[in-house]
Amino acid sequence: MMTKEQTKTLYYILRIACAMCFIGHGAFGIITKQIWCNYFAVAGIDESLAYQLMPVVGIADIVLGLVLLFYPVRIAAAWLVFWGLLTASMRPLSGEPFAEFLERAGNYGAPLVLLILTGLQGISPNTRWFQKLEAPATLSKEHEKLVVITLQIIAFTLLFGHGWLNIIEKPALLKQYISFGVQSPETMAHFIGIVEIIGACSIVLWPARQIILILFIWKMLSETQYPAFPIFEWVERGGSYATLLALLFIVKNKDLAAQALSLKWRMAPHLKHQHQ
Repeated sequence: MMTKEQTKTLYYILRIACAMCFIGHGAFGIITKQIWCNYFAVAGIDESLAYQLMPVVGIADIVLGLVLLFYPVRIAAAWLVFWGLLTASMRPLSGEPFAEFLERAGNYGAPLVLLILTGLQGISPNTRWFQKLEAPATLSKEHEKLVVITLQIIAFTLLFGHGWLNIIEKPALLKQYISFGVQSPETMAHFIGIVEIIGACSIVLWPARQIILILFIWKMLSETQYPAFPIFEWVERGGSYATLLALLFIVKNKDLAAQALSLKWRMAPHLKHQHQ
């Protein structure tokens, strides 16, 4: 059972990460990132209008990021889940690999976990959308388990997606390895991709804290290597770091082992009944 201090720390990790996602993404809108034209085109918006809309979108993102940072209301976190899913889906819809959608799971996953942690409510006329999100004093075992499992799924998705991009030799990643003097960037990409996918699977099946720590450090460092506006790229992926950091903070191996085996436990009575 998590203490009040632990719950509050987790709350702040996720809250700051959500603000980072909004602010980093908004910064690219203000500087009018050229590739965004492809995503606007999916919605039938031409390049000229896209460049006019980008700063508007960017300012809105930054404002919502500041809202989450200083006075987090439910609607801002809920919007980030929707907005993160929408913007990530624009990538495969515009012709990019589906792995790009998976790799950005932190953008829509971190605000989802924040909503779950603070009390996920269904969409209804009684939903208090402008209610401030507060760290709960305590979490029930089922509530805590839901938070952990959701974090595991998000961490698996973003790591698997990045590993997939390495295996299919994403040009931007190959350029990064070349900049480090790697003689065979394709081989390096395949190796890193396989390691990331293995790490993703381990988080779901048997997540040792040492592995989560290594993956957290790797994610923090690897996202600094973008040639253009690396600081904004790093900030935008705050949800990825927060997911791994949150897991590292709240997960105990014995608890996760129980979760991994919980399906077997639930099935055991049915299997016993069948044998009888």
